[in-house]
Order: sequence, then structure tokens, then C-alpha cells
Amino acid sequence: MTPAAIDEAEVRGLLQQVRDGDRGALDVLLARHRSYLLDVVQLRMDQKLRARIDPSDVVQEAQLEAAQRIEDYLGREPMPFHIWLRKTAYENLLRLRRQHVEAECRSVEKQIALPDNSSAMLALKILSREPNPGNQAVEQELARRLRHAIAQLPEVDAEIVLMRNLEGLTNLETAQVLDLEPAATSKRYGRAILKLRQLLFEGGLSDSAVGQTF
Repeated sequence: MTPAAIDEAEVRGLLQQVRDGDRGALDVLLARHRSYLLDVVQLRMDQKLRARIDPSDVVQEAQLEAAQRIEDYLGREPMPFHIWLRKTAYENLLRLRRQHVEAECRSVEKQIALPDNSSAMLALKILSREPNPGNQAVEQELARRLRHAIAQLPEVDAEIVLMRNLEGLTNLETAQVLDLEPAATSKRYGRAILKLRQLLFEGGLSDSAVGQTF
């Protein structure tokens, strides 16, 4: 998942205009990335938390923080601009989740905010199987088992799997968002995929059944 409304050359040009003192260029830059951030937040936002906070508010807060920290980014450029924005949104989402848990003195259940189709396709990818369209009941069951399996992973490992497979981030980009070393991210990803395969099979999903129903 990358920003569809802007290309790398345009990003570089707008960043240079911001360096030259054009704050309007920053507004354009953030506006071009807004839909990308909204897609990311909607994909990663827990269902319980989404009932209390609008995803667009998370995006607005992330972009406000990015505007306040733009000079630091320009001075270092530690990662591509869209990944830096993605990282800012991710950190704000974690902070909001903690705030709601602590402020309301009740836990926000860990849920994986993924539609059935995306969940089922991810499960099939993990199991190295091809989809067989049209079997909605089986797709829903596979999606349910996938979400249950991912919820049993450590949060960072779950994020690595979802960022790599659903958002289309590279291993390096995922490591940058999560403040991990790329080598460690790659190892955690491999272990997480193996664990998910194990959990899917332990949940009653047989290899032969997958072949018959999908």
C-alpha cells in the first residue's frame, strides 16, 4: 500500500519547497497523503476503538504532529516521507489505544480489523493455497480462524505480518515503522508465518480440507 496520488519525484520537489520556506507546499504534501493514511488507520484500527474514535481524527492528529516536526524530518530524512507519516500515525494509534484503556478502566479487546476477504486471502497466502471464488461460508470461517490466530501473536509480530502482506511494505519499511533492525524484522516475520500456519492447523483447518474447499 503506497500513496497513489503522488510520486516520488513530486514528493522530493514539495519537500524542497518546504525547505525553501513554502509552508503551502507542506499543506499540499500532507493533503496528497491523507487518503493513504486513512486507509492505513482503518486497516489497523481495533473494532472496539473505532467505535469510540473516528479514523479521520487519528489521521488529522498524525498530520498535525508531522507538520510540527517537519523541520526535524528535513534535517535527518531517516526514511521515505510516506513511511515517516505511516510511523507517526502508527505511534498515535498506539497512544490513543493506551489512553482509552487507562482512562476508561476497561480493556479494549484485541481484535484484528480486517474484512473477511482480506483475512481469507492472507490465510491462503500463509498456507500457500489458491483461492476458489464463490464459497462465502468457507471464506468467512477461514477469515475468522486467521483473525483468531493473529490475535495470539505478540503485537509486534502481528504488525509485521500485516504490514508486509496487507499494506505491501517492504521488510526495511516495516522495520523503520516499528523501530526494529531489518534483520530482526525478517527473522520475526519468518517465525510469525510458521506460528500462524501451526495455529491455523491446530484450529481444525486441515491441509486437505483447504484443498477441497478453496
